[in-house]
Amino acid sequence: MPDNPSPNASRRDALLRLALAARDSGYHFVTPTPATHARVNARAANRWAGDLRGVLGWSRPFRAGALAPGMLGLMQQAGMLQPWEDGWRSLLRLSSLDGQLLWHSAYPTDAPDAVFFGPDSYRFAGAIQAHMQARREPLRRAFDIGCGAGPGALTIAKAHPQAQVWAGDINPAALELAAVNADLAQAANILPVASNLLSGAEGSFDLIVANPPYLNDPKKRAYRHGGGPFGQQLALAMLKDALGRLAPGGSLLIYTGTAIVDGSDPFLEHARRLLQGRPGLDWRYRELDPDVFGEELDTPAYAEVERLAAVALEAWLARP
Repeated sequence: MPDNPSPNASRRDALLRLALAARDSGYHFVTPTPATHARVNARAANRWAGDLRGVLGWSRPFRAGALAPGMLGLMQQAGMLQPWEDGWRSLLRLSSLDGQLLWHSAYPTDAPDAVFFGPDSYRFAGAIQAHMQARREPLRRAFDIGCGAGPGALTIAKAHPQAQVWAGDINPAALELAAVNADLAQAANILPVASNLLSGAEGSFDLIVANPPYLNDPKKRAYRHGGGPFGQQLALAMLKDALGRLAPGGSLLIYTGTAIVDGSDPFLEHARRLLQGRPGLDWRYRELDPDVFGEELDTPAYAEVERLAAVALEAWLARP
């Protein structure tokens, strides 16, 4: 570290040290859906955090006694303390994923630049693992479109430490946390890059993955709003861009959600038009969870929707 580190370097160091201290203490936290988070935190006994999981996992307000010595100073150095009555609240959460810890935004994720991590992140990582196990081609270059906190890039990088893995996002807050999470996991092959779709890197890729936002969010928050009447617009844009950047023998995986309307899947209907008729391209599409984020059906944007499903679209480009 330089003698006079920049504020960003100081914050990064504090986040690393805090996460390592949490890991050494045995910290583990699985992030649930926002609806579950709200229900659990609404219990009277959970008004204030009593331990590290309450502070960094459940995003509850806390007083100094809830933390081990030195942790409050690290949180202050990281700029993640929000004053709350006679205590504080953390602006970041720390979640577990396959033996790793990842920083992301605290609950509730109301800010326009919030960095999401939750049940979709776990399903996304699992879908990537299954996809990579089915691959037979070498993996030298990979790209995670809209990487967020970096769970997709990290899943690839840990399985293929020899590969270069670009983690691209338009959100500077996401890129900052993805870089810290890569350092925390000692994944030196992850390259965070400011990128609109795949614009942040040149050339073709052996593997392209994406977990785009797929909801119609009235607030148009970047991590939730997918565009279009049912939130599928960004996923389709990612698919179109990725198809043009696959290397021979390459593959892609898009994990997203789709609104089922009168038994039909509008995302699949649009995706099929992009996929069919491409020489050497094989693909498959499947539902991973038939019913997610059911609370969205109570909102006006989903008045005609019968359910939201989590889906995976995979494609493979044959060699000439």
